[in-house]
Amino acid sequence: MSKINPVPLFASYNELCEFHFDDYPEISALLNDLPGWCLEHFNWAKSFLEYTGRNKSIHTYDRFRNEIERFLLWTFLIKQKPIVQFRKADILEYADFCWQPSVNWIGTSNQERFKVINGYSSANESWFPYKIQIPKAQKSVSTIDKKKYRPSQQTLKAMFTAVSVFYDYLTYEELCYGNPVKMARRDCRYFVTDAQVKEIKRLTSSQWQYVLDTAVDMANEDANFERNLFIIAALKTLFLRISELSERPDWSPIMGHFWQDEDENWWLKVYGKGRKLRDITVPTDFLPFLQRYRTYRELPNMPLSNENNILVEKIRGQGGMTSRQLRRLVQGVFDKAHEKMKAHEGSNKALKLKEASTHWLRHTGASMEIERGRPLKDVSEDLGHASMATTDTVYVQSENKQRAASGKKRKVN
Repeated sequence: MSKINPVPLFASYNELCEFHFDDYPEISALLNDLPGWCLEHFNWAKSFLEYTGRNKSIHTYDRFRNEIERFLLWTFLIKQKPIVQFRKADILEYADFCWQPSVNWIGTSNQERFKVINGYSSANESWFPYKIQIPKAQKSVSTIDKKKYRPSQQTLKAMFTAVSVFYDYLTYEELCYGNPVKMARRDCRYFVTDAQVKEIKRLTSSQWQYVLDTAVDMANEDANFERNLFIIAALKTLFLRISELSERPDWSPIMGHFWQDEDENWWLKVYGKGRKLRDITVPTDFLPFLQRYRTYRELPNMPLSNENNILVEKIRGQGGMTSRQLRRLVQGVFDKAHEKMKAHEGSNKALKLKEASTHWLRHTGASMEIERGRPLKDVSEDLGHASMATTDTVYVQSENKQRAASGKKRKVN
């Protein structure tokens, strides 16, 4: 069965809650051709994902859905053994597969799992459980060797975490007795002890200036780009994740989430990871960007406490923008800034602008603040880190900079 092409098993959380086999012909056909325990395992996973979607964030649901889906597909189509019989060796065998999946399990782009055809949710033939990541700077490469796919350490950790939590859930529900993942994780040969110097995915001051100047020029030439400028400035200056500006089923960012305290300090209320609300300090330097965006939208100069206007609205249609839509707007600015910097300063200095993603703006803003000398505790709280140690590990690079400076003085002779 290893040659059978995998099909997606689970849709979004809302669709999963209304799942009927009659609506998903490929899933029905697959499970009908498999032993009866596969249907039982499918229903276990469905219950686990419904629990996850009900009690965790949509991002946690998506992450666990992806991992459990891969695990079950491997179990059904390749291992062909009930997971209640798995031991440490079986989990390590699955880790081997995750390290180098079959090429017919690997895609090269993000794809929707299902497409509605004739009223049914049909499996998208372009969807694959794994995706080989192509660097943004190499998007023009026409042929991709799928055999070169290797997961990152972060991807491996995410796999072990999700499958372990799944086993814990099954154990709690008395459907399974024991969790072999915890023992297997210690013996996985693909994990390495990382003592490398951490490279922060961020822009230099010069690259950031090109991005900001480009966004300002675009907005000055066409008022519709005021939205792009506002997004760019907010992500960098307020250390936001792209999801924290987006419309989500359980949260809609509005202008009224900007608020002012009795000392006339401005704050922004944000719904972040782990379904946690936090208040971010809003610097005075950001206010002109907020004001010009509100002027473009024909709103009063500054937000009111009871204002329900969407924070980043669609130009066409109603409501706020999704994370994917917001990324497209940021990418448009990155592309133009890259061309400008490349023309003025050469391709080497502009290269990072070709590689950059929206999350680089959050890293850029936080790194610059720490370099400016702002207390680490204050930056950590604005970032929404649960521990200041996380901020210290990710952003503080002063010791490495000193080591690099002293290392330059070594001599060959």
